[in-house]
Amino acid sequence: MTATVPPPPSPAAPLGSRAARLLRSRDADPRWVRPALLGLLGATGLLYLWGLSASGWANAYYSAAAQAGSQSWEAFFYGSSDAANSITVDKPPASLWVMALSVRLFGLSSWSLLVPQALMGVATVGLLYLAVRRVAGPGAGLLAGTVAALTPVAVLVFRFNNPDALLVLLLTAAACALTRAVERASGRALALVGVLVGLAFLTKMLQALLVVAGFALAYLTAAPTTLGRRIRHLLGAGLALVVTAGWWVAVVELVPASARPYVGGSRTDSVWELIWGYNGLGRLTGQEIGNVGAAPGWGDAGSAGCSPPRSAARWPGCCRPRCCCWSPASPSSAGRRAPTRPGPRCSPGEPGWASPA
Repeated sequence: MTATVPPPPSPAAPLGSRAARLLRSRDADPRWVRPALLGLLGATGLLYLWGLSASGWANAYYSAAAQAGSQSWEAFFYGSSDAANSITVDKPPASLWVMALSVRLFGLSSWSLLVPQALMGVATVGLLYLAVRRVAGPGAGLLAGTVAALTPVAVLVFRFNNPDALLVLLLTAAACALTRAVERASGRALALVGVLVGLAFLTKMLQALLVVAGFALAYLTAAPTTLGRRIRHLLGAGLALVVTAGWWVAVVELVPASARPYVGGSRTDSVWELIWGYNGLGRLTGQEIGNVGAAPGWGDAGSAGCSPPRSAARWPGCCRPRCCCWSPASPSSAGRRAPTRPGPRCSPGEPGWASPA
């Protein structure tokens, strides 16, 4: 019997060779592509991070909710405006989850709130490069990434803490996955598209679904497979979208109203009203449920301009209806509304809380 001695493990690659591999382009690409891409991503990060703290709390309405989510896991799950879980913000909580986790890790500051948005911008540029490169080559991908990084509205979005930063990132990732799905007629890649759009729905509701028809049409007409398989793949992606987008909505609707925060932005404590009204068709008609001064039709805000609290018992020290309403935010909150939190829990130094009217 002959014993075999396993070969000695290969030595770890030196740091210099690892850096060289990072800078080296793919075999099919010109040598300048990878350094150019890394330079683009680095410049984008510098652009979005430079002087970021000058924005302060940015949108203090969402900053306060992120702070609440860092203090209470229940507030984290629902996207509550305060750690006492009195009322949620007027959006689903996905973008708040990112900020709240950052605040838990690094403490409450403008950097912990805004750096995640800037990094989302860098990731968006990288994903856009990958999507365009797949269909038009690396030069076109670099051009697309540069244009996206320098677009003025993108610079604003990725230096602020509105939900739009995560929305753009998720939809760009979905478009990138779609190019792979179309190229390979891949049902798995198309299901990933559905998951990403579903997560975008949990970021800004119906606005995320504006791309669905275009995505479906692209796959239906361009995927290199039979019509029957294309339809089956689209149905699977649709199911993935519904499950990813619907689980949080189902939980909020099934939990008794007395055991969860009031759904902010609605007048009937209903996520469905929030989806179809304030964050849905109301965006097109201007008749936004729950909005201060909203036009009649979807429902105006009432004389106090607010949605009533679910239960006065959850608002200690705040039992008068007028105390529990929405009040216009301060100018530093970029024109958004902030919930008034009077009574013993009120802390004027915290972001996002307005004084009672």
